[in-house]
Amino acid sequence: MRLRITGLTAGWTDVPALRGVDLDVPDGAFVALVGPNGSGKSTLLKTVYRALRPSAGTLLLGDDDLWRVPHRAVARRVGVLGQDQHGGFDLTADQAVALGRAPHLGLFDRLTAADRAVVAESLAATGCGHLADRPLSTLSGGERQRVLLARALAQRPRLLVLDEPTNHLDPRHQFDVVELVAGLGATVVAALHSLDLAAAYADTVAALHRGRVHLVGPPERVFAPAPLREVFGLDGSLLTDPVTGRPRLLTRPAA
Repeated sequence: MRLRITGLTAGWTDVPALRGVDLDVPDGAFVALVGPNGSGKSTLLKTVYRALRPSAGTLLLGDDDLWRVPHRAVARRVGVLGQDQHGGFDLTADQAVALGRAPHLGLFDRLTAADRAVVAESLAATGCGHLADRPLSTLSGGERQRVLLARALAQRPRLLVLDEPTNHLDPRHQFDVVELVAGLGATVVAALHSLDLAAAYADTVAALHRGRVHLVGPPERVFAPAPLREVFGLDGSLLTDPVTGRPRLLTRPAA
């Protein structure tokens, strides 16, 4: 489902963290948000999943204004994996993922066999099937992160919003999670610290700098020498992985 952001201004104080941001995310696209700490990536995502009301601008999901439709309707369409989500540690992984079906149920409805199947599929997709009966409190940070991603997948969202989804993950699982997300067919907006993962998997990269979109385009444009220096203070080389054929970005401090 297409996401269109126009003239977005937002922040937690009188000084906005975002100023006049425009971003168009086509249906089915994977858009990576990159930028230094404090550039506004998390603030932008919070306006999309309605954790922070913008002071100006519009956010359209399909033809609907995200801030005008009922919250429950948004929960059916938008799946979220935020940074360092806490709570629910007394739940098992299976119970936590089952919460992703809540937006599709009535107040007194129970999970159906179809809902249970979705939960099991989501756990399996994130490599967490063997953790189903484990309490979240007993899991490592990386295992918990994958369970929370499974919960978002269990919503069967049209838009998936990910804020640093590879937090706490070892290198192998970083690749596994981003490759999984890239292959879902859903519209994805993900804030990524790893420029290499953004280059390898995103259709489009949006580089944020000082609360504005500095540049939007394919990885080869955004990770060209001039933008890398301007936004990140880095030099780099965009190469082609000889095995996967995907772009890979090698970076080094600017000379």
